[in-house]
Amino acid sequence: MKRFLSWALGLPTAIVAIAFALANRSKATVSLDPISPQDPFMGLSFSVPIWSILFAGVFIGLIIGWVAAWINQSKWRQAAHKARLHLEEEMAKKAAIEKRLNNGEMVPVDNQQML
Repeated sequence: MKRFLSWALGLPTAIVAIAFALANRSKATVSLDPISPQDPFMGLSFSVPIWSILFAGVFIGLIIGWVAAWINQSKWRQAAHKARLHLEEEMAKKAAIEKRLNNGEMVPVDNQQML
């Protein structure tokens, strides 16, 4: 079902994106100089197809979103790391106790005797 939904949404989106790119092949001048866009300082102007501006914006937005999500999830990653360290510590304690039991240094206590 997930694969079908992925194709059902992805294929029409790809077709629309390709059609947009083909329809907007003409060049547009992008100037990074807000004071003098006609005569930019240090060549901060370039001509690119219109579709590349849109796709670059979408790509940059995705990257910013991924970074923001990664930063936001740091508390869960930190909690998982602490839990993993605690588990390893407890497993080491358990292994030490089992080793002592196997060597005869400790005698196992039957829970029924304690009642």
